[in-house]
Amino acid sequence: MSENISIPAHSLSIVIPMYNEAENVEPMITRVHEGLAAYPHPWELILVDDGSADATPAELRRVGAKFGAHVRVVELARNFRQTAAMQAGIDAARGDVIVTLDGDLQNDPKDIPRMVARLLNEDLDMVAGWRKNRQDGLFLRKIPSRIANRLIARITGVKLNDYGCSLKAFRASVLKNVRLYGEMHRFIPAWLATVTTPRRIAEEVVTHHARQFGESKYGISRTFRVILDLISVYFFMRFRARPGHFFGGAGLILGAIGSAILAYMGFLKLVLGQSIGTRPLLLVGFFCIVMAVQFILSGVLGETLARIYFESGAGRLYTVRNPDQPGPDEAWHQV
Repeated sequence: MSENISIPAHSLSIVIPMYNEAENVEPMITRVHEGLAAYPHPWELILVDDGSADATPAELRRVGAKFGAHVRVVELARNFRQTAAMQAGIDAARGDVIVTLDGDLQNDPKDIPRMVARLLNEDLDMVAGWRKNRQDGLFLRKIPSRIANRLIARITGVKLNDYGCSLKAFRASVLKNVRLYGEMHRFIPAWLATVTTPRRIAEEVVTHHARQFGESKYGISRTFRVILDLISVYFFMRFRARPGHFFGGAGLILGAIGSAILAYMGFLKLVLGQSIGTRPLLLVGFFCIVMAVQFILSGVLGETLARIYFESGAGRLYTVRNPDQPGPDEAWHQV
């Protein structure tokens, strides 16, 4: 390591999802080994191929075999997107500390020891990377990320400068209490805040390099997907333990409006003797009541059952092509 850092004893798992990054495979694995050349504790490298259509899987197997058994390759059956690939790597990780980073060479593995040292020495649950000097295009990467970061911080209340940086260090016992799906890799700090206090989440400035090979798989459209997932994050952060308060509140408001309209219609018909069969307001009142029932029943049941399904581990959003993985006593990299 380039810095004289004291790190408490632990085992480390590094998770890197890759999709169509054949040119980056060998440089990426080489950089990880260079960055951790003097790392004083056992570590493993988990490379997840997210159903690449190029030579990425073959390159992962070839280069991984050259470096040793501590380099493990998880191949997904098809492209399940970045979040599912990251979850697959987290599930396969055996370390006490888990570090995630991108496979496009933009994150620098030399930052890993410093982030892990801070995580353990300051007794934190997560240290997020902050690409303060980001080397990306303004319109396709920086602007969408700035919009997403501000939205996420405002809605979730977890104040970070850079939610989108994949270089993060986690305490494994905390991270494995969280299940990721959709585009939820961006919201890991927010999800962690549901199982730990935000005071145990910190941010560390990290090095960011310009992309050398290939092209970005993400752009301005990601912002719109983030907005949709942000609605789910907001719901589960605020109402996961009491979903009836969210949907029930909307249902009660609609029910009150519908009841008031139907009561007025009833007064016109029964007391004043007026005809109400052709009045549009009658239909408005009726549909308000129907919508109120749907909000209270369908909403609560549907959202609650969906979350129970994902958190129970009954199903996963990815399929592993090579399910046989090393046991807990197999090879780690050690100095």
